[in-house]
Amino acid sequence: MAAVGQDLSAVDVFVIGGGVNGCGVARDAAGRGYSVRLAEMGDLASGASSRSTKLIHGGLRYLEYFEFRLVREALREREILWANAPHLVRPLRFVLPYQRGLRPFWVLRLGLFLYDHIGGRKRLPPTRSLDLRRDGAGAPLKPEFVKGFEYSDCWVDDARLVVLNARDAANRGATIETRKKVVGAQARNGKWIVGLRDLVTSEENEVVARVLVNAAGPWVERVFSSIAPHDNDHVRLVKGSHIVVPKIFDHQRCYIFQNPDGRIIFAIPYEGDFTLIGTTDEDFYGDPAEVAITPQEIDYLCAAASDYFIKPVSSADVVRAYSGVRPLYGDPAVAAQDATRDYVIKREAVKGAPLINIFGGKITTYRRLAEKILEIIGETIGVRGAQWTEQTPLPGGDFLNGDIDAFTRDLRAQKPFLSEALARRFARSYGSLCLEFLGGAQSLADLGPDFGAGLTRAEIDYLVEREWALTAEDILWRRTKLGLRCPPSTAAEIDAYLALRASRRAK
Repeated sequence: MAAVGQDLSAVDVFVIGGGVNGCGVARDAAGRGYSVRLAEMGDLASGASSRSTKLIHGGLRYLEYFEFRLVREALREREILWANAPHLVRPLRFVLPYQRGLRPFWVLRLGLFLYDHIGGRKRLPPTRSLDLRRDGAGAPLKPEFVKGFEYSDCWVDDARLVVLNARDAANRGATIETRKKVVGAQARNGKWIVGLRDLVTSEENEVVARVLVNAAGPWVERVFSSIAPHDNDHVRLVKGSHIVVPKIFDHQRCYIFQNPDGRIIFAIPYEGDFTLIGTTDEDFYGDPAEVAITPQEIDYLCAAASDYFIKPVSSADVVRAYSGVRPLYGDPAVAAQDATRDYVIKREAVKGAPLINIFGGKITTYRRLAEKILEIIGETIGVRGAQWTEQTPLPGGDFLNGDIDAFTRDLRAQKPFLSEALARRFARSYGSLCLEFLGGAQSLADLGPDFGAGLTRAEIDYLVEREWALTAEDILWRRTKLGLRCPPSTAAEIDAYLALRASRRAK
């Protein structure tokens, strides 16, 4: 093992964890003028932040538990995130069929009325009633579903949302390090001495920080306990699993289905040719790094979808499955699906050194959570700047009026060699940033070899140089979702290219 070195230039804020909360905090802090360093032991968004249902939503069912503040805040954030990341966030209409014997019709109507009115909705269209016998949304459903509702929420590319928060943080001066594990943190003279190990090179070093933010996601309690031994404050790990199947319906609306056990599942158009179905909710007791969907969960999701769709969904249809673990805060006696998704911020001082722990939360409210963390940081080490993220686009989201369709047309006009599908993918993944790797290209050949599904050497180089990608998995499943379209051999080809690329640069 290499000798331990020390970076004697202290940073103001050290963030543990490169998920949506950690990267959101790093971005906000850097934009206010704090010096920031973030360490993630894996890839950015490699935990729960890339394994969500990918919704920007208020959480309709949370109204049943009277979580009005959470729902109001999340509903307000929908349109803020849509405005600031129009390449990553898009509005969707959700179809809620009425199922006799479950929630009464009037309860659904009342809940949707509140959903429409407590969050300051401005651009999204309101709820409407549906006659599923006449509306096209009823065509894929079993004939017993004759009425329902349609309401608005939004969808997001969750992993790219995380990466672009990290990119903006770095653009504003933050140091973002992946494959760097925090191996210890000691309070000394009112500051933190943070020990880091590079998981690629095994080198170790130490960093001095004035404030430590624990945004380690499923590992938050483990990190907290290693730094400051304490009683466990009812933190529980809850696992959510999803399956991807060939598309079940042709329209672009989504479905939200009630189940007799009180859970709900979504069926969402996904990556053009697929349908995403999820989620499950169950307590998890293992290592979050080893979380995986079980055959029982697959069967549950297939059965739940088959209760509604005319065409049954079976385990044989599943082309991909994934699971994530969230650290929720609350009474462990409550059923997993009923545990609050609200975030809880725990502020501590260890020998005078400030420690901020983040538990729970939804991807929808990450920006607002970051603002609250920055309020605490300001109270602790002094205010550096005002709130700024509400009105500031994420990288790539600065195109005119946030009109993604107009931007896609303009992109094809500039680069006529791009197919409509490829231009749409570039626009929705990168926004205006795609021009950085398209550069002066006048043909597809100018972008280098195609590794499959339009993934060229130019795009891979960009992802390595600007988005911290190190492996084929980073590229195929988080920076893009092209793993759904490429054969298994593609991963090996990309990893071979990445190894060759690294060896050439090392010379």
